[in-house]
Amino acid sequence: MPEAPDGLDAVPAGFHTRRVSRLSRFLILETGRPVPSMRRHGGFPHVIRTAAGLSRQAAQVVPVLDGHAPPDPTGYAGVIVTGSGAMVTDREPWSEATAEWLRRAADHGLPMLGICYGHQLIAHAFGGEVAWNPNGREMGTVPVRLQAEAAHDPIFKHLPSEFPAQTTHLQTVLNAPPGAVVLARSALDGCQAFRLGERVWGLQFHPEFGVVHMRGYIAARRDALAREGHCHRRMLESVRPAPAARHVLRRFVRHALAQRHG
Repeated sequence: MPEAPDGLDAVPAGFHTRRVSRLSRFLILETGRPVPSMRRHGGFPHVIRTAAGLSRQAAQVVPVLDGHAPPDPTGYAGVIVTGSGAMVTDREPWSEATAEWLRRAADHGLPMLGICYGHQLIAHAFGGEVAWNPNGREMGTVPVRLQAEAAHDPIFKHLPSEFPAQTTHLQTVLNAPPGAVVLARSALDGCQAFRLGERVWGLQFHPEFGVVHMRGYIAARRDALAREGHCHRRMLESVRPAPAARHVLRRFVRHALAQRHG
């Protein structure tokens, strides 16, 4: 991927080599699996890892949805929490245990990024409010508008004030955690992104999704969309690439590595 003008999207030279120190490894907490029709493209950790520009050796996947506990957070560059078809409000034991681990990891200063369910789980873990979106399902390529605070954020600064992003969710962060800064919104979601402190981010949109992933999810949800009064064909036609959203994921990786090695 070409380097962005501010140089924040490029993964450091040599990072794709076979020898990766533990301090340069990222944990990916797997909280869900793709719909059956999309599993041929790999699980969420694979899609996130490749979109983030991480080698296999640079990522350690922990399937927390199967009850596996994440390791001691010290010594890792950062953690990324995947999306899921589960609902944070169900308070599944594995989800609540992961929320507790996230609180401990934050105490150790571990940089973290949550995507969709991961975004909501981080918000819940730190005192935010997660519930069904009163505006209903948000799905497809949607415009995301940055808030003023994003101009000074390490992973959002220098992005366009509005950019397309891929979304698919029913629940949302109604209230960000105390002390958090809302960085982006959309027409149907008042918290598309937030930052808590200096090392914790949540993204409601999917920076890892490409056009193929977004179209695949719309096709998989066509019956539900029809029941809700949406035309899935029109939604499919509106899908387009979302490179700025992808930049956010790569900027997080770059920023987390700088935190550990700077």
